[in-house]
Amino acid sequence: MTDWDRNGDALVAPAVARNRAAILDVLRGVLPGAGTVLEIASGSGEHVAHFAAALPGLAWQPSDPDPAHRRSIDAHARAAGLTNLRPSVDLDASAATWPIARADAILCINMIHIAPWPATEGLMAGSARLLAPGGVLFLYGAFRENGRHTTESNAAFNADLRRRDARWGVRDLETVADLAARHGLRLETRLDLPANNLALMFSPELVLARS
Repeated sequence: MTDWDRNGDALVAPAVARNRAAILDVLRGVLPGAGTVLEIASGSGEHVAHFAAALPGLAWQPSDPDPAHRRSIDAHARAAGLTNLRPSVDLDASAATWPIARADAILCINMIHIAPWPATEGLMAGSARLLAPGGVLFLYGAFRENGRHTTESNAAFNADLRRRDARWGVRDLETVADLAARHGLRLETRLDLPANNLALMFSPELVLARS
């Protein structure tokens, strides 16, 4: 759904340059000092390359189900030349199993509103499998709250998403939090970020059986 520019295999999303600093400011305060961060739906790969450069103590694992996106992620990684940024992997959030066994943190930016609801269901189930106590699931994007859009621009954004694909749309924060809770993930923090977006942090309430 994203409008991207192209430079060879590397895709460029203009929105990344606008939001990556604000997201990074939050991540500095919530991510562990060391460990593995799995990014779900890495898209162009620009976010993960930026974060890996800024937080070198963490190993960053990008992922995406789209081969063109994975080529872009790897192109940005090559250009960055970072030893803590791993090659991308094929991961569909809605799948019952993922090609990663564990993670200390999971990052998902602007996915759940441009994917069918089963992707969010799979994201929560997979995060519960991979995260140990002390881990964090970080979500960023637009959300409805108390059954209403927070701004007229978000309402227009939702209408555009729904026109593109009826399975997409800005999700209700309460519905997402309830789904997370059913998988043992508690909403710990909600932060307002620029451009009417939210940052949400979830943590495991208990250790669930892992596949």
